[in-house]
This record gives sequence, structure tokens and C-alpha cells, in this order.
Amino acid sequence: MNDARNTLASLRIDREDSPEARSGRRRWLLGLVALLLVLGAAGYWTQRSHEVRTATARGADGAGSRALLHASGYVTARREATVSSKVTGKVVEVLVEEGMQVEAGQILARLDDTNSQAAWRLAEAQLEAARAARAETEVRLGEARREEGRQAALVAERVATEADLDRAQSEVKSLVARLEKQAQDIRVAERELELRQQELEDLLIRAPFSGIVTVKSAQPGEMISPISAGGGFTRTGICTVVDMTSLEVEVDVNESFINRITPGQSVESALDAYPDWKLPSQVIAIIPTADRQKSTVKVRIGLAQLDPRILPEMAVRVAFLGEETGSTEAGGGVWVPQAAVHKDAAGAYVWRVQDGRVSRRGVRAGETRNEEVLVASGLAAGDQVVVDGAGRLRDGARVREARR
Repeated sequence: MNDARNTLASLRIDREDSPEARSGRRRWLLGLVALLLVLGAAGYWTQRSHEVRTATARGADGAGSRALLHASGYVTARREATVSSKVTGKVVEVLVEEGMQVEAGQILARLDDTNSQAAWRLAEAQLEAARAARAETEVRLGEARREEGRQAALVAERVATEADLDRAQSEVKSLVARLEKQAQDIRVAERELELRQQELEDLLIRAPFSGIVTVKSAQPGEMISPISAGGGFTRTGICTVVDMTSLEVEVDVNESFINRITPGQSVESALDAYPDWKLPSQVIAIIPTADRQKSTVKVRIGLAQLDPRILPEMAVRVAFLGEETGSTEAGGGVWVPQAAVHKDAAGAYVWRVQDGRVSRRGVRAGETRNEEVLVASGLAAGDQVVVDGAGRLRDGARVREARR
């Protein structure tokens, strides 16, 4: 009986150790590990603090400006110079290129100084010779004064005559006069050396003010002169330097409409290169003369804020603004930086920051002006929005303000 029971036990299948059971347990464990990893990553992502830059939404002022007059002109620089030399000479080195920033007094080019160096060395030698001659005269004057003393003593003892004393005194006076002349010769030689030093300095062409090099006009080996020379082989300038902080706009206004413009009047300028970029500006001055050929008056307009994108000689369209009028925007809205507004298939949205966390807010964007967007709905004045660092943000993510 026991043998039969043992035989039946040996034929029983142990399902606990079967391959299917082991595989099921493995899948269950892998699933549990994956779930824990996902939960850990989600927790990490939620708790992680992202660095962002924010801006404050500002309320629209509810007012708009009416354009009284439109005109066109160009960006100009009040400080622009074609840098030349004070003397005619051959260029041996040019130290600038187009687009280079230069500082006031910086050396831009050098002219050949071979002859000037030789003249400077000659003036230096002449000065040394004048100083040596004066030193010799001082020695002779000392000897003459001692001789005068001896002759005076001999005359007192009636050993020498008055004529001998007169000759000794005359020699002293002669050497004193020569010493004074040689002192003047030394001063002349010093002025001559200074002149030769200035000639050497004139061969170094320096920047008259800080700015950007816009044109390079000469190359090593060419002749340069402060005046125009015939034949076209002599340059009159090394380069052109523009002070980018002095940029402004000049427009020609028909003299029939000049009565609509006053100094200090608000202007809205737009570069042809960036037509959607509106630049707040202001009338600086109305030039008090008219062009009889074109029947126009020149108006200078100052830019409220300069930008590297604004370049000399760019074409500009301007609108001279009048009195404030009611805004056509319904509900006012708020202004936010252009960088804060994003778009996807669902529409425009921003990342709003509150209590250290961000949330995605759908918005209705309107007009763009001065790199700002008018948001008609979805935000309120004073809300903080992310303008930089939004690439990895998710709803509820923690954020902190990046260091400036």
C-alpha cells in the first residue's frame, strides 16, 4: 500500500516550480519595479525646482495714439568720422577691420617713419652737443674767475697793471654771455626734439572717439594724405568710425505739413528690415531751413532705446503721434513679453507662476508692439509669467527665479 502511495506521489506535477510559475513571478516583479521607478521619477520631476526667468504682466493703459503724419527717412549717426592722417605718408600697417569695436585714442594704422626717426635722432644728438658745449663753457668760466681774482691781488700789490686786470674781467664777462647763449641753444634743441617727437606721433593714426569701424579704406603700401591728390592713387582716409550711441533718425517732411510737428512730440518708428518692431521715439529738433528743390524740412528724431539691430543708413518709416484717443481693444487686456507666449495645436498659452509652481494657461493673444504681446484674456495684471526656461516645464512643476 505504501509503495502505491509513493508511486502516485512521484507522478504528481509540482506547479510551484514550473517554468510558467517562475515566468509569472518574474513579470510581476518587473512590473512592480517599473511602477516604483515611474512613481519615483514623477515625484522627482514634481519636486525638482527649475530655474526660469519671469516677467510681470502689465495692464493695458486703455489708450492709443493717433498718427497725425507719416514720413520716411534713414538712421544716421551724429558722430561719424573718416579717420585720416595729418601728414602725407605711406601706410605700413592697418590694425582694424570692418565691424571692430575701437576705443578713443586706439591706434588704427601706422605710416612709414623712416625719415622721421632719422630726424629725431639728429635732434637728439644736437641737444646732447649743446649740453656738452655749455658744460665746457662753465669750466672755462670758473677758470676765468679765478684768474680775475689773481690779477686783482697782483694789482693791489702793484705787481700787475690795470690792463691785466681789465683783460681778466673781460674774459669773465665774455664767458658769462656765452653761457647764456648756450643755455638758449639747449632750449632751442629741446623744442626741436619735441617737434620731431610730434612728427613721429603724427604717423600713428588714432581713433578720435569710441565706436565701430564700418569702412576700411586703405591697405599697407598705399599712400595717404589729408588732402585729395590727383591721379586717384592717394587715399584720403584709413577707415570710417561710427559712434553707435549717437544713432538717430532723419526724415524729410513736406513743408506743407511741418506745422503738425513740434519738438518733443512722440513718434513711432519702424525699420523696413523689422516692420513689426515699433520703436518709441521723440522729435529732437526741426532743422530751421527748407530744401527749395524738394520743398521739404529735415526733422531729427531720437530713439528711446538703442539696439544692435539698428544700423546706420537703414530705412525707417515714422508716424508722428497726436493726442491720446480711446483704445479699440475690448476689455483692455495685459501686455506680456513676446517670449512668454507659446503656441501649439491647442492654441496660444503661457506658463503662469504662482506660489513657486507653474500652470499652463490658455490665452487669446492680440497685437504685437515693441516686442510685447497684448493678451486679451487668460491673464490679469500683476500675474507672473515665464519668459525663459520653459522648455521642460510641466503643470505643477516647481520653479525658482534664475540668478541675473
